[in-house]
Amino acid sequence: MISVPLNYEALKRVPVAEKPFPHAVVPQFIGNDDLAALVKELPPMASGGSFPPEALSLTPRVKALIDALEGPELKKIVAEKFGIDVADAPSMLTMRGRTREKDGRIHCDSTAKLVTILLYLNPRSADWTSHEGCLRLLRGPDDIEDYDVEVTPAEGALVIFPNSPTAWHGHRQFVGTRYSIQLNYMAASKKAQYELRRHRLSSLVKRLPLVG
Repeated sequence: MISVPLNYEALKRVPVAEKPFPHAVVPQFIGNDDLAALVKELPPMASGGSFPPEALSLTPRVKALIDALEGPELKKIVAEKFGIDVADAPSMLTMRGRTREKDGRIHCDSTAKLVTILLYLNPRSADWTSHEGCLRLLRGPDDIEDYDVEVTPAEGALVIFPNSPTAWHGHRQFVGTRYSIQLNYMAASKKAQYELRRHRLSSLVKRLPLVG
């Protein structure tokens, strides 16, 4: 049975940074060898946007990674680290494989999301030396250059932050391959229920074969 070890111990050890808003960053949450194997097996996503894993053809290794991310161990650590009760919070997980011109604009996540978890599955390469596509945690909503933290979206980097009205983030424009997984723990609200229903519908629609 294939498994993908995740560096839970590094996540437990890393302190919560408070600026520009509470967050934790763990470089190489996935080891180099496991990441190299995963990169070779990631599903092609020629178009931009988010894909529910159910809408993609996944190898056992990629499925094992998703199962681990959605499992109880990560949720328990996140709850303890940030002091948030997410024990009964439903999860919503999506994958991205390509970034478009319009992506990365400064935003805060929906209030339906209690916590955002981002995992980057790209090799480190020259693509990131210009800082385009690198996640920035921002001091405000007006300037992508006004940031406290920048995360290169590569080598299994993990980023976690509770959602808040000041959790501004984004990246400089980048067009090209940029694999990431986003996992959210959702609130118990009508808005969250709507987003989860839309997520399930998206999964069904994106599984349908193209006609014409």
